[in-house]
Formats: sequence, structure tokens, C-alpha cells
Amino acid sequence: MKRAAMRLWTLNKGLLTGGRGLAQESQYKICEPLHIRQVRDKLREIVGVSAIWRDHVKAMEERKLLHSFLAKSQKALPPRKMSDSYIEVLLPLGTDHELRDKYVTVQNTVRFGRILEDLDSLGVLVCYMHNHNHSIKMSPLSIVTVLVDKIDMCKHSLSPEQDIKFTGHVSWVGKTSMEVKMKMFQLHNDDKYWPVLDATFVMVARDSENKGPAFVNPLIPENKEEEELFTQGELNKSRRIAFSTSSLLKVAPSSEERNIIHELFLNTLDPKTISFQSRILPPKAVWMEDTKLKSLDICHPQERNIFNRIFGGFLMRKAYELAWATACSFGGSRPYVVTVDDIMFQKPVEVGSMLFLSSQVCFTQDNYIQVRVHSEVASLDSREHMTTNVFHFTFMSEKEVPLIFPKTYGESMLYLDGQRHFKSMSAPVALKKDYPVEP
Repeated sequence: MKRAAMRLWTLNKGLLTGGRGLAQESQYKICEPLHIRQVRDKLREIVGVSAIWRDHVKAMEERKLLHSFLAKSQKALPPRKMSDSYIEVLLPLGTDHELRDKYVTVQNTVRFGRILEDLDSLGVLVCYMHNHNHSIKMSPLSIVTVLVDKIDMCKHSLSPEQDIKFTGHVSWVGKTSMEVKMKMFQLHNDDKYWPVLDATFVMVARDSENKGPAFVNPLIPENKEEEELFTQGELNKSRRIAFSTSSLLKVAPSSEERNIIHELFLNTLDPKTISFQSRILPPKAVWMEDTKLKSLDICHPQERNIFNRIFGGFLMRKAYELAWATACSFGGSRPYVVTVDDIMFQKPVEVGSMLFLSSQVCFTQDNYIQVRVHSEVASLDSREHMTTNVFHFTFMSEKEVPLIFPKTYGESMLYLDGQRHFKSMSAPVALKKDYPVEP
């Protein structure tokens, strides 16, 4: 437990200091923050879709007419500044009791799954702000979330009775993709907003029918801090490529990782039989296969996004809640999310699909629990299952948790993958100390 606390304290120093830390006051200001309910309304207005499900086919047909407004090259689009896409959004939990009921947990904290939904919507709106074309009312772009690169927490629980504020802006741009930086703060009794989380999402722009890539406005940094953010975006892209290239689904584990797996195997051999077939658990350990939880959801129109696919934020909420239940059941105490990372939206989920989620603990250390959630869908008239997402969550338990031991080679790869994600944790939270800041 002491080692875990020291690791938290050391890494947290990097999160709350420096130009990209959560304690950094925003250099951008707007007159009035949006209400959280206005975010989805504005997205519908920008895309021009109907709020009524039965009209969705007609609305999407009308978007075909916007195809002629798409740029033929990125050079044809005017460059934008980071301040052009900056927005603030208010979640008034302190005054809106009806809204509070949607966000409160039985432990009287804020539902993190709902926050994931809000971040997803905010990220899309930020990108539309960056690519706003004043000459046309509706945007010819279809902007979708392709990756949750990282969400780092700096507070373990939130009050459902204090206002929350989100901020966000585009921080890096490629030809068809954009990186969005978002932060979240909560109002305290001293009338200051204190940091809660720092999130990095990657969005892609597609044509008006969401069938092919589309160019986005280039981004011009205006000062040293923005240049650092843009450079970090390039580094993040390179890191993601390297991480994907070294995936255990593509290449063999490293020599060090092979030794780790062999040592785990030796620790489970029964010394009485001296046989490769006889396996026993060491003290204070659990077989990985015994940590699974599963769920099934039918994807109704209520959970659709503005393009009439299932809202990515809904998928994240359902995956997080299952992961939290898995960590809670495994650790025997209430877990706190520390990091969410590497959520790749591989395939869209159609309305009417059956959503199958499978969650399991794949790595533990001290009081940390690494949980992996696999998402797959099947249509109501087909038995074929298709993977859509893999989610990775790092939780911190109130007490030290058992060690995880894999039995099979496949589980060993899950263990190593979980360890890799755990080691990539860049900035976990100092769970017992807060830092006030004005956003």
C-alpha cells in the first residue's frame, strides 16, 4: 500500500504542474458556458438531423446534399486557432435537482459513466467548432470518436451537490483527424473550481453520409504553450502507432515478458507432484478465469447518436459500470477509477443490435486493479458476433488486492497486455489531496 501511495504521489506531481497540467488556468475565456443539455441540442442543429426516430431516414437522405460543400484538399480550408474551438460546459448539479438524480450514485457520488457520455459529446462539439463554416448552416462533416487515448483522474470521488464545469479545445490536427483536450473541474465551498480529470480524445472527420474520410481545417499554434500541445499531439500519434505495432496480437512477447509468464507458471506448480499438469494457486491469489462478469443490452433508438448509430458515450458508460462491478466484486471494497485509456472504436454499433460485454481482471499490483472489457454485437436476426470495442480501466481499491494468475497461454497474453496498460499509466490521482484552480 505504501508503494502504491508513493507511486501516486510521484506521478501526480507531473499531472498538476507544468503547462499541460490540470492546475493550469485556461488562457481562453467565453462569455457564458453552455448548459450540458445544450451540447446535444447544438450537435443536432449542426448536423441537421431529426430528434424523432421515425424521421431519421429522411434526415440522413437530406445530408447527401451537403456533399458538394466538402473541401477537395486541406489547403482549401482556412487555418484555425485553438481558441476558435474552445468551449466551456456547465453541469449544474448544485441547483438542478432533476439533473442530479441522473448523475448520483447510491454512495452519494457522481456516476463516472455519465461523465464519459458527456466527454464524448463535448469532444464532438469541440471538433465541429474547429471546422465551423459560416457560409452554411449545417456542417457537411460527420465527426465521430475513433479513440479515447487517455483519461487521467486527480480526484477519487465527486460531490453530486456541487456544479461541474468542462472545458475543451482541439490541440492537434492531421489531415482528417483531430486530438481534443478536455478538462473537468468541480466547484467547492471556497467558490473555486478544483481539478477532477484530464482527457485526450481522437476524432475523425468523414463525409456528410459518414462513408469516407473528409479533410479538416489545419491548426496554427499561437504561442509556446500551444506549440507544446501540438508537439505532444504528434508524439501521442507516434506512441499509438508504436503501441499498435507491438501488440501481442501481432508479435511475440519480449524476452522480459516471457520470463514473467514463465515465473508465474512456476509459482503455480504443485511441489508435491512435480508435474506440469498439476496447478495450484499461491496464497492470496485468484485465477484469472474466476474474475469474469458479463452483461447483455438491447440497443434501443433512445441511445442513438446524431448519425443514428449507438452513441459511443453509452457504450463507454455500460463498459465502465461493468468494469466497476468487476473490480468491486474482486477487490472486496469500493474501487475508484484512476485511468481510462486506449478505447478504440473499431466498428459502429447499429440501433437494434444486441450488445454483449465481457469484463475480467487481467492484472493487479498492490491495490491497483486492471480491468479489460470486451464488447461485441450481434443483430437480432443473426447469430454472428462482431467485436466493436475493447476497453481498459485502471481502478484503485481501498485495500491491497489478490494477485492474478493466468492458466492458459491466451490468459497470459491478457495478463501482459494488462500490465502494459498499467505501466503506461501516466498520471494517476493523489486520492487524498485536492488542488484548487480556476478553469
